[in-house]
Amino acid sequence: MTDVSGEPPVSATKILLAEDQGMMRGALALLLGLEEDMEVVAQVAAGDLIVGAALETRPDVALLDIELPGRSGLDAAADLRDRLPSCKVLIVTTFGRPGYLRRAMEAGASGFLVKDGPVEELAAAIRRVLAGERVIDPALAAAALSAGPNPLTPRERDVLTAAVDGATVADIAGRVHLSQATVRNYLSAAIGKTGTRNRMEAVRAARRNGWL
Repeated sequence: MTDVSGEPPVSATKILLAEDQGMMRGALALLLGLEEDMEVVAQVAAGDLIVGAALETRPDVALLDIELPGRSGLDAAADLRDRLPSCKVLIVTTFGRPGYLRRAMEAGASGFLVKDGPVEELAAAIRRVLAGERVIDPALAAAALSAGPNPLTPRERDVLTAAVDGATVADIAGRVHLSQATVRNYLSAAIGKTGTRNRMEAVRAARRNGWL
């Protein structure tokens, strides 16, 4: 089937949008919907809804925030890479932290943008990742290179994440299914690597750098 010009119709790029702020999510969906070659096929407000919505709607591109209720957008990105490899992932976040960029690339994301640009730049980035390019905020890329890799091991990150709300060592041990002695060892290592004085300072430093 062809249109009146004799050219075959161009199918719209299907987009999944994950953003917990309703006003922001609605505005992005509306603005992207105005692009002739794009269609927002799914909108979710929580990280643990991303994979299910993607498997149902089969988007070409998933635009994911990082800090979402239920599950991190970075964790969801890794699952999408494994379960729906045809879907490109573009991280779009308020939090331009070097550690987040490194984790996004490790999770298979094709791009990382900070929410301070016009929607036209976002639309252009979507087209570029579909064309096989990697799109990264230039200032953030430079910061990530100067910051170096995440010094924390996966277990140290797990323990610090469990300590975010000021939990006791016993509470942390129960959450991560480790002995209290092992938790103390991981906390001590994390405190040393972050150059801080206690576990709450270590949590704040790790979050500030995007390591959690």
